[in-house]
Amino acid sequence: PQYGIVLDAGSSHTNLYVYEWPAEKENDTGVVQQVEVCKVEGPGISGYSHATEKAGPSLAQCLQQAEKVIPSQQHHETPVYLGATAGMRLLSLENKSAADKVLSSVEKMLRSAPFNFQGARIISGQEEGAYGWITINYLLGNFKQSGWTKFLHSLKSISETSGALDLGGASTQITFVPNKHFPESPENLLYFRLYGKDYQVYTHSFLCYGKDQALQQKLARDLQTMENSSLLDPCFHQGYQRTVNISDLFKNPCTSARKRQFPFSQLHIQGEGDYQKCRRNIQELFNKTHCPYSSCSFNGIYLPPVQGDFGAFSAFYFVMNFLNLTSEQSPVALDKVASTIESFCARPWHEVKPAYHQIKEKYLSEYCFSGVYILSLLENGYEFTEKNWQSIHFLGKIGSSDAGWTLGYMLNLTNMIPAEEPAVPPLSHGSYVGLMVLCSLVLV
Repeated sequence: PQYGIVLDAGSSHTNLYVYEWPAEKENDTGVVQQVEVCKVEGPGISGYSHATEKAGPSLAQCLQQAEKVIPSQQHHETPVYLGATAGMRLLSLENKSAADKVLSSVEKMLRSAPFNFQGARIISGQEEGAYGWITINYLLGNFKQSGWTKFLHSLKSISETSGALDLGGASTQITFVPNKHFPESPENLLYFRLYGKDYQVYTHSFLCYGKDQALQQKLARDLQTMENSSLLDPCFHQGYQRTVNISDLFKNPCTSARKRQFPFSQLHIQGEGDYQKCRRNIQELFNKTHCPYSSCSFNGIYLPPVQGDFGAFSAFYFVMNFLNLTSEQSPVALDKVASTIESFCARPWHEVKPAYHQIKEKYLSEYCFSGVYILSLLENGYEFTEKNWQSIHFLGKIGSSDAGWTLGYMLNLTNMIPAEEPAVPPLSHGSYVGLMVLCSLVLV
């Protein structure tokens, strides 16, 4: 087999993925499998902005893990790529030289590993959306169809690809093939030719609307109307307390526009655990008043009506899975999703904390906010309704591979998805006989 390595340098942490495929089958869809994932200890690489020389060495342990998984005689021919996402997009807006130093520290580390270094870069939100879409459709086998499934598609005009919904800490992406040609906002349209078929794909990435930055935005907004330093917050459990430094809250581009002088230097948050209030609070993050197109998501961004199936992954999956709302056998109806999140938020902190003692307190305390935020983003932001809610499938893995942008990124950079369909071998004798029998039956 052959191998490839992709590091996903996200805003809150970095994951290293090892992929494997049989050498002689590299252009077949669905043959690339994830064989290893290693979570890098510590923060995302953008968290090293004050100690940039430590960003590279933080990856050492996972690179050693990859050395063990991949046979040593293949190390030198195994490509390694690093793609950094919204955390680094923000850092590079905020402090370009720190972002460059972080990347060069990372590059130095990757060059010293025994693999074939192919680049470390910040990928755009559009790329992140597009590669996530390619990954899930590749893994679901949607790009290459046998003659029989093509025939069924032509009868039923089923949507042939799945849309992709991705949620990170600092950005969120929506990507899908719209129902008809939408020439309204050309910068949101991408064209792909894969396996002999053309796809016109809509994609948009909302920087600052990942779950962590959305929370920062909400708190920065709450602060504007506060008389004193204590905030009763409906999105945290009753009895939960947290103190936030105000200078930390305004230091990145998602919140810096709201920065002003406050008579206090710390914000004291006390949980209230009120779903309805939290929901109203979060809805203010989505400005729906102005739309220069026939339809918009929010903040004046063009969005054609959502259609077809969607795979929702990354934090969409992690949060909904924590809340037991990801069952594929019987997808949970929208009202049940809302009531589950509502009753979770209503549980007091002294009850929630011991019930999930194995989960870090910072993560556990934010599941209520994240659950309400996901619901608001999908319902208010993208206008999913009770009717098409069931078309959203919350996916952690497809087969053995994580849903996310990394596989699509590697497939693209190694040219493993051909534009044209590979030549089809002639039918075997058995298939030929079967086909003749079927034709005769149809004629009869």
